[in-house]
Amino acid sequence: MAIEITTQVILWGGALALVLGAVVAKTNFCTMGAVSDWVNMGDTGRMRAWFLAIAVAVAGVALLEMMSVMDTGNSRVPYRGSLFFWPRYLLGGLMFGVGMTLASGCGNKSLVRLGGGNLKSLLVILVAGAMAYLMTRTDFYAVLFHGWMEPISPNLAGLGIANQSIGVILGSLLGAADPQALNSQLAMALSLVVLVLLFRSSAFRRNGDQLLSGLVVGLVVVGGWYLTTGPMGQAWMEAVEFMDTPPPGAGSQSYTFINPMAETLVFIAGRKSALITFGVAALFGVVLGAFIYALLSRSFRVEWFVDLKDFLNHLVGAVLMGTGGVLAMGCTIGQGVTGASTLALGSFIALASIILGSALTMKVQYYKLVYEDEASFTKALLTGLVDLHLLPSSMRRLDAI
Repeated sequence: MAIEITTQVILWGGALALVLGAVVAKTNFCTMGAVSDWVNMGDTGRMRAWFLAIAVAVAGVALLEMMSVMDTGNSRVPYRGSLFFWPRYLLGGLMFGVGMTLASGCGNKSLVRLGGGNLKSLLVILVAGAMAYLMTRTDFYAVLFHGWMEPISPNLAGLGIANQSIGVILGSLLGAADPQALNSQLAMALSLVVLVLLFRSSAFRRNGDQLLSGLVVGLVVVGGWYLTTGPMGQAWMEAVEFMDTPPPGAGSQSYTFINPMAETLVFIAGRKSALITFGVAALFGVVLGAFIYALLSRSFRVEWFVDLKDFLNHLVGAVLMGTGGVLAMGCTIGQGVTGASTLALGSFIALASIILGSALTMKVQYYKLVYEDEASFTKALLTGLVDLHLLPSSMRRLDAI
């Protein structure tokens, strides 16, 4: 019984990921691309698609929790955990944002690009997966990060706040009778506000690809939660409870792509079917979906590094993605959509940090390209911060272009 229902959850998870991979490949849904369009051209179309995905996921999770169909509170990744690990969200998000820019795409985009024939993404996935392995299965994280981050991270439970969902925090501070119910109501209200703001753009309303990608990404995330925490997920947990060796990766979860890269390396090395987790199935599903679309659209192209600098950028980016993705407890999909769907405060901090890290990296690259030797890293960074309105104009070191 346990093996059968585990197989069903994993197969359905892989099938949804296949749809995700195909749609992302077709529509060019890309979180790094969204930041690039906004920073370099002032185009918010792909950013709106990203936030449409978030709004759909937030509304879907809130609706299903209000109907008592599922509960994301005890997820495998503790998005709503009472320990408010703000240094992880900030530093991990910044690292991931820088990394995905150097590596030409986030975790999900790297999988899609691999499915389309981009072998540079294979290096990114392998290196990011290796770093995620170090962070989750060795003392690497404990030695470098946990010792100084945990003591300065408050436990909200000690303040009488059950978890870090925004509605729960507000409800507890205001003395609401049911803070979790307030969280769901707030989630529905915020989703509605975001949707209204997004659809004020006539260009966005007319862009079928952006609408399709935002809708599908959001629904797939909701589908992942439903599979692992809904009726099938509850039966899954009840079944594996009585197993001597529960399948790895079991538990409430939805889509995220950095830790599953580590799980995939373990699976490939071990060659045991029991090591196929929901995350591994999702990873393979995205690659397969993108591959099928590339074949059908005749867009499959084998790509390799242009030069040594291109190789080193992707290598460094992959290291930062693997380390930062685990540190932030998720990537642009894992925290930016899946985590955000729970309305966890930490997820929004991680999301903002990822965007900031990516935007600053683009600004630094741009100014160093234009000014060459005249633009030191410090000058380019300060000027980029001024451009993003994070520092006063008096601190500008290079003329705006």
